[in-house]
Amino acid sequence: MIQINEVNLHTNWQKELANVITCPETLIKMLGLEGHFNTKDLAAKRLFPLRVPRPFVEKMRFGDPSDPLLLQVMPLHQEFIAASGFNKDPLEEQDAPVPGLLHKYKSRVLLMLKTGCAVNCRYCFRRHFPYQENQINKRTLQPIFDYLVDHPEINEVILSGGDPLMAKDNMIAWLLDKLEQLPQIKRLRIHSRLPIVIPTRITTELCELLNKSRLKTILVNHINHQNEIDLHFTHAMQKLKHAGVTLLNQTVLLKGINDTPKALIELSEALFESDVLPYYLHLLDKVEGASHYDLAQEEAVALVTEMLDALPGFLVPKLVREIGGKQSKTPIDLHLS
Repeated sequence: MIQINEVNLHTNWQKELANVITCPETLIKMLGLEGHFNTKDLAAKRLFPLRVPRPFVEKMRFGDPSDPLLLQVMPLHQEFIAASGFNKDPLEEQDAPVPGLLHKYKSRVLLMLKTGCAVNCRYCFRRHFPYQENQINKRTLQPIFDYLVDHPEINEVILSGGDPLMAKDNMIAWLLDKLEQLPQIKRLRIHSRLPIVIPTRITTELCELLNKSRLKTILVNHINHQNEIDLHFTHAMQKLKHAGVTLLNQTVLLKGINDTPKALIELSEALFESDVLPYYLHLLDKVEGASHYDLAQEEAVALVTEMLDALPGFLVPKLVREIGGKQSKTPIDLHLS
């Protein structure tokens, strides 16, 4: 067991949320990068606001404008490019059957428990999503529970957003209680960046809640580079593992950030050292403003082929693309590409 000061780990994570950086100039100054970004780069914040917690900034390399963590959050002038095939709703999901609920997959639904994020990732496929129309609370959750009752084929609820771990522990406890009353629901899946950007979010209270629940719980981390993983994250994963939570990761393939065999191999190894299993490697969703991150499918196939040569199969994530309107992710056939 890695020993980390429990008092430091359990500093109020909401204070970290209140202290996030929202000004590009502040981020540039903190990293000693004055003169590396121009006014048009800074202007891209009006397309999508900058938002990054300080614990994530602390992992960035001082003085390096090409740092792979910085490039995931820093506004850049390339976001103004109007690229063919890129749009505001690449997954065709901005028409929810019930506000706050997406039923894209036959046996699973996505519940947008919180519409805010601790960090704004520039490649996010929901950077244009109408969150204001899909905000939910305890009162507006009742139509969602009614929808679940009316669709007995649904056996898994996926907490998405935004970031569902922006919800407080008492809200998650209330939601778990409601879901556990529906006998058809077997699994709860949580997709989150918070364990990486603010590891203190994984509280003892949260772990106890998940451990006591009858639902099988899966946490899917969103981690794109080895440098995101540190001892605080590893400690948080150990707590969740001891609570019986299955730990997975999905990565977005990003040009200039993780598009080398070395970067992807090191990420898989670091994930497994933290008891997290690589799950998906996503081709970029073609969202407007993110075309500069895109990588051709043929290049992705070549990268995964090299991973297969270097790693055991269980450490090689499945290469997938998500296509709007499809009822599941589309695996990329490595032999036909």
